[in-house]
Amino acid sequence: MRVQARWLVLLAVLAAIPLLGATAAAQAPEPRYGGTLRVAIAAEPPGLDPTISTSQEIARIVYGNVHQGLVRIDREGRIVAALAERWTVSDDGTVYTFHLRPGVRFHDGSELDAGDVLEMLQRATDPHSGHTHPEYYRDITAFEAVDPLTVRIELARPNAEFLYNLARPDSVIFPAGTAAQQAANPVGAGPFRVVAWQRGSRVILARFDQYYDPALPYLDGVEFRFMPDPNTQLAALLAGDIDVIGYGLTPENGLILQNQPGFKLVEGSSTSEVILAMNHSRSPFHDRRVRQAITHAINRPLVIEAAMFGFGIPIGSHMTPAEPYYLDLTDHTPYDPERARALLAEAGYPQGFTATLALPAPYEYARRAGEVVAEQLRQVGIQLRLEIVEWTTWLARIFNQAEYDMTIIGHAEPLDIGIYGNPNYYFRYDSPVVQELLNQVTATFDEGARAQLYGQIQRQIADDAVNVFLFALPYLAAMRADVHGWWVHQPTVALDVSEVFFR
Repeated sequence: MRVQARWLVLLAVLAAIPLLGATAAAQAPEPRYGGTLRVAIAAEPPGLDPTISTSQEIARIVYGNVHQGLVRIDREGRIVAALAERWTVSDDGTVYTFHLRPGVRFHDGSELDAGDVLEMLQRATDPHSGHTHPEYYRDITAFEAVDPLTVRIELARPNAEFLYNLARPDSVIFPAGTAAQQAANPVGAGPFRVVAWQRGSRVILARFDQYYDPALPYLDGVEFRFMPDPNTQLAALLAGDIDVIGYGLTPENGLILQNQPGFKLVEGSSTSEVILAMNHSRSPFHDRRVRQAITHAINRPLVIEAAMFGFGIPIGSHMTPAEPYYLDLTDHTPYDPERARALLAEAGYPQGFTATLALPAPYEYARRAGEVVAEQLRQVGIQLRLEIVEWTTWLARIFNQAEYDMTIIGHAEPLDIGIYGNPNYYFRYDSPVVQELLNQVTATFDEGARAQLYGQIQRQIADDAVNVFLFALPYLAAMRADVHGWWVHQPTVALDVSEVFFR
């Protein structure tokens, strides 16, 4: 079944659920000021600085709320002005000039100027700064303050993704000299300021009265509460202890809520690829035949049905149908247990092997999918020991040190296929072919040519069976019926509540 048909099936299922996000948004009343929004999220972030950790829990709290960069991604996926009110690009695409908004203040009272931007760029381009994604800034050759409110950035070559990279959470701007404190005591220029982080419980935000847009935010405050158990989230919402389940709503809980007056569901697209990742630096996963065998052994539609009540779309590579360069490769490595057994025998494992599948504790979809995957792999002789891992441990041991055999996780960041060009990423996948294709796509501005190159990249990582690409997650959230302005879609990882209000 082609991707368009699968989307029609999914939308038909979701159409049976009343009060979907799109309808609610169309009927939203005039905004009203005041109130504190209580939002349940599944995991506590390891810190609150998105420039030094890839944990998406950080971006969900701070992106658009506490921190902003020169530009940002809005609810429609567009790159729009943020701390820079406008910018220009030279004819050859190598010089960007940003004009900062005058009078922007940070939460500590200091005023934004070019020096704050230069410090961000200095950290981003310093390989020893601990910045999460230095590859986003590798083409920068020089930057300077033209005047206190103007910054000029020079690139070694045209980079079609440069502006998009400046809109990511990695590129948010702090007051100069405050980078060391941001993980524990963030200071930004967003519409909310952090007033407390109660470890193990919640992060509390309050309206920033000096925000550069005087009309925003509508809320007086926001509490992001850490609730890893989905049933606890549901009970808290029904009891009135929280107002929103921000993401990761389980399908069965969504079905319960559809019959509850006073609540509504939001369903939209996301860029989350749920993958069964394999560590190429460990035997037997260094062998492509083993990885191909594992892929052939997994019935992805059955995983979606059993783990997600059918809410999900099979994918065949590291993009989702919500992304503009998506290539439908769902039939590339079809479910074929006999082929899987033959490949295992060819690789020297006729009786299969034993391995450990690490599943991150906060994410219900990963634990459920892991149980289904383990049973399917058992059918071809691969015995998996399931290990539930706390989120901070997963980040430290699996993501940072690649100490694992296999794991299941959702990659939520949009257009992040570039991770396959980094041999030190936790997959430990090293492909000169993919690295060269990624270099080409960065330097290509023609959309047709970019789509072709991204298609080649997706096909190559599917050919190499780098990971098993299980499914794309839809975005599901739930909230009180009087909550308005919530993002329906997730074009980037963010729970941006700057335009949310009660009515």
